[in-house]
Amino acid sequence: MLRLAAALALILAYPAHADTIEEKAAVCTACHGEKGVPIESVIPIIWGQNAGYLYLQIRDFQKGARKDERMSAIAAGIAKEDALALGEYFAAKSWPNLAQPAAKKSDVAIANRINSTIVCTTCHGDAFLGDSSVPRTAGQSHDYLAKTMLDLRNKTRANNPGMSDLMNAATEDELKAMAAYLAGL
Repeated sequence: MLRLAAALALILAYPAHADTIEEKAAVCTACHGEKGVPIESVIPIIWGQNAGYLYLQIRDFQKGARKDERMSAIAAGIAKEDALALGEYFAAKSWPNLAQPAAKKSDVAIANRINSTIVCTTCHGDAFLGDSSVPRTAGQSHDYLAKTMLDLRNKTRANNPGMSDLMNAATEDELKAMAAYLAGL
């Protein structure tokens, strides 16, 4: 609860005190972590994430296409040029190692089967590093991946209808296996 209060204080101070991109990025670190490791496992890694994707997510939070109590409030105060600069700033950082375990062989087999039908690698790339406006999923937090895939599946995250359709082509157990696979990469 104390971390949430600190994050809220930074959010409220954002427009008044942040002049440089580093100061503006400091607001992000309250939740996404000072060293790139988020404070909660359901918060995504943004260090090393693709710049275009980060920009699009800020825009989606601003438009209400993607919703989160904290992020929606933060995004509302971010100008377009700052959103672009923040995307570039975090994309230039090194992806943190969460030291997540490699997936079990059974999860790898399921993930490979899902990829052969849904063809995740078409957009996310062979190594799941994404590209430009497509997110890197390799090494992302397991809990964030699992939550996101289920949110897309049940359409509580509605900013990417195509992904919602794809997530419905797999069972919940298969999505959990895919999350374990991706987190362990």
